[in-house]
Amino acid sequence: MTTSVSIKAKDITLTAVFMALNIVMSSFGLPVPGGHLYLCDAVICLASILLNPLEAFVVGGIGSFIGDMIFYPLPMFVSLVTHGLQALVISQISHHTFKHNPQLASGIGVAVGGIIMVTGYTLGKIFVYSTLEYAIIKLPYEIAQAVLGAVLGMILCWKCRIYALYEKYI
Repeated sequence: MTTSVSIKAKDITLTAVFMALNIVMSSFGLPVPGGHLYLCDAVICLASILLNPLEAFVVGGIGSFIGDMIFYPLPMFVSLVTHGLQALVISQISHHTFKHNPQLASGIGVAVGGIIMVTGYTLGKIFVYSTLEYAIIKLPYEIAQAVLGAVLGMILCWKCRIYALYEKYI
């Protein structure tokens, strides 16, 4: 028994565009006292709501890995796992729960994805930097980044009607 996977040029193109946006948004951050907030989570949330779980993983995990590899390589494997899992879960929840209410499904998805991101980076920083204290100091910034990314992703998707455009043209 063989299975056939249909990969369309538009799917590859959209995945590549979102991955490029993720890399760009991970290259700079909004300066805040004690650190930076990066906008890549907004791209990851938006892409994960729109794309299937595999494409979302590529955007979130591989896009973040490449962005870190270029700009800040130390946590690149943490980013691969954390943002990849975050994107996969958001996409899975968005596409397979509350089919009658996609806004609610995506809201739940980005909330769970935010928890995954905060937990993954906190544990990853303990491993990468070998200090619990550093991870705890950075915890409020991780939470703020997750909330900012979730809110911006939802606004772009639903208030700016990107979801409607995606459904209509893609």
